[in-house]
Amino acid sequence: MTSLFSPLKIRNIEIKNRIVLPPLVRFSIVGTDGLVTDELIKWYEDVAEGGTGLIIVEATCVSSDGKLRENQLGIWDDRYIEGLSRVADKCHEYNVPVMIQLHHAGFKEKIKDVSSETLEQILADFKRAFVRAKKAGFDGIEIHGAHTYLISQLNSRVWNTRDDEFGGDFLRRMNFSRLLIEETKELFDDDFILGYRMGGNEPELSDGIKIAKYLESLGVDILHVSSGIPNPEYLKEEKVEVPEEFPLDWVVYMGTVIKKYVNIPVIGVRKIKKEKHASWLIENGLLDFVAVGRAMISRPYWPKVARKEYDIRNGIKNS
Repeated sequence: MTSLFSPLKIRNIEIKNRIVLPPLVRFSIVGTDGLVTDELIKWYEDVAEGGTGLIIVEATCVSSDGKLRENQLGIWDDRYIEGLSRVADKCHEYNVPVMIQLHHAGFKEKIKDVSSETLEQILADFKRAFVRAKKAGFDGIEIHGAHTYLISQLNSRVWNTRDDEFGGDFLRRMNFSRLLIEETKELFDDDFILGYRMGGNEPELSDGIKIAKYLESLGVDILHVSSGIPNPEYLKEEKVEVPEEFPLDWVVYMGTVIKKYVNIPVIGVRKIKKEKHASWLIENGLLDFVAVGRAMISRPYWPKVARKEYDIRNGIKNS
């Protein structure tokens, strides 16, 4: 039986267990210049040493004017490569593969009015950032296409009411992602993989399923299902209907549904804090990976604690 501690290989990338550090933005330990700090390197070292299977470095901005906040990690210039290389190298010291999430904050509802020239410039920024990420020594890239940021805005049939090559029907809304993936495909090989963090509700789960299947057809290696731009008619916290018997968050549930429709690995995320829940998701084939975020901030050694709890529950000694 596949367990939380079973390895999985994606192309040539060996991942020793199913626990992922998702891209947690650590504003408090990044300067306003967007450069890597010693504190940030220590944070990733602690997580790598703590036994995590895969690390995804926090949202790293591809354009100087596309930041969430002033103190966000940057990759819009070659001067960022050296510091980012230190992060990748530190994770590799512990034999932990590390991807980097690339991000642009976007324009929210105004995405419908942004010029196509501006979007083409941001697309070029993303492509240059892909090259820098590979030069920095990461094992892959995760495109940030969730959480109401730029690519989520473009994917959304709620906000993207454009009538040009970047909006309208489904394929035109996905055109930015398609161009980004197709025009950088020469970078990706068995040692450098492509991930995509997507909104499972964009705005409905049915849209998320459609997006996931399309991304798989474009060659994405791994999906990370999170939240998107919800249907504005929803007033409650849960943006999709979740069966009463499902014990975890609605975002995790979306990941389990989307996994049924694709053949590539799926990461589930949000409020996964306990080993027994993480194990249940993996052992029942509901997800391929579980992302443990906030619990890692206080306990970067969460995987080692989880291993002990797993062994006790299963009567395993001296593992």
